[in-house]
Amino acid sequence: MKIGLMGLGKLGLPVALAIESKGHEVVGYDINPDIEKYLEQRDIPYREVGAKELLQNTNIKVLSIEKMVQFSEIIFVPIQTPHNPHYEGITRLPVERVDFDYTFLKNGIKDLANEIEKQKKETVVIIISTVLPGTIRKEIKPLLNQYTKLCYNPFFIAMGTTIKNFNNPEFVLFGMDDEEAAKKAEEFYKTIHKAPFFKCTIEEAEMIKVSYNTYITSKIDIANTIMEACHKMENIDCDVVTKALSLATERLISPKYLSGGMGDAGGCHPRDNIALSWLARRLKLSYDWYENLMICREKQTEWLADLIIEQAKKNPDIPIWILGKSFKKETNLIVGSCSILLGNILKERGISFQMFDPHVDNEVPQFGRAIFFIGTNHDEFLSFNFPNGSVVIDPWRYIQVHSKEVTLISVGNSKHD
Repeated sequence: MKIGLMGLGKLGLPVALAIESKGHEVVGYDINPDIEKYLEQRDIPYREVGAKELLQNTNIKVLSIEKMVQFSEIIFVPIQTPHNPHYEGITRLPVERVDFDYTFLKNGIKDLANEIEKQKKETVVIIISTVLPGTIRKEIKPLLNQYTKLCYNPFFIAMGTTIKNFNNPEFVLFGMDDEEAAKKAEEFYKTIHKAPFFKCTIEEAEMIKVSYNTYITSKIDIANTIMEACHKMENIDCDVVTKALSLATERLISPKYLSGGMGDAGGCHPRDNIALSWLARRLKLSYDWYENLMICREKQTEWLADLIIEQAKKNPDIPIWILGKSFKKETNLIVGSCSILLGNILKERGISFQMFDPHVDNEVPQFGRAIFFIGTNHDEFLSFNFPNGSVVIDPWRYIQVHSKEVTLISVGNSKHD
């Protein structure tokens, strides 16, 4: 098929590469002039598993909206719906809550719909941006015309592994108003994978998407609660506990996200929970579960800050390093990073520290004896040479220290003593 993407950013371009790899012709439009440079140089400034190989042979073209509409049978719209930086999860949970900013999405849809109407060409337009329930009917549909066949198809992907997640989803979530548009989309997805194609109303799809993200945060909060309890008791390794729980695939579903570590992070989950907390207040729900999740995440990060401060009091003459800034190991993106939240909590308490991430920073600093906290479980830290006299705090329990002169604190494993 001939596929267009209205937006070739950190989500759109990897998706375009994934679609092209399945034999489709792909074009796109983007207001960022650097996108053409990325395609010409066959390189992108962010980490994305599998992108480097696909970029070497890509034929994706950046076109005007007019030419993209002329070319495309289906147009995907991955335009950002950002939250204010205060609502990304790298700072304390604000007292006030707000919805996402739909300005970019509305402007993009308006431009696209106007061109479709100008050409009088019936076109399947599939929005994949994250929105709160009710948004598309209220904010987007009034911008459309008879030629625009709108669908809502949010992806369950994670930045850094977008291509892999797009090609191998658990299921395709598809909110629809137009049966013919849905049939065309289902035909397209059969060329990508064999995952179930789940059809529902647009409002149901909006609710399913954000509920999915919230469920992941819930699992991570539960796993980190287990980690803290195990750390404070004797003779318990939290990984043994969560491994046993992960075997209960009938009642607890799956072992994914069920391991202690840093809090939920990234450009979707923290901000989605905060936005849903706003929605909970607007709907006057009996209990704001979404706020509860974010407070839990924040308090658990405070506890990790306490562990650092405790070691700093024992070792007042050595510096503190947080190793890792990105929100997970497969990416160099720091949006929603729990490491950044940890740093902000330490700043709030007047604690001096430095941060380093091999995939974010250009220069590797000279490390001496220090208190090292592993904020992101990058593979590079497995071979890190911790200087003698250092203290290593590892909430992931994956670091091995071979020197008796280095103190390793495996958070959540009370056997570490």
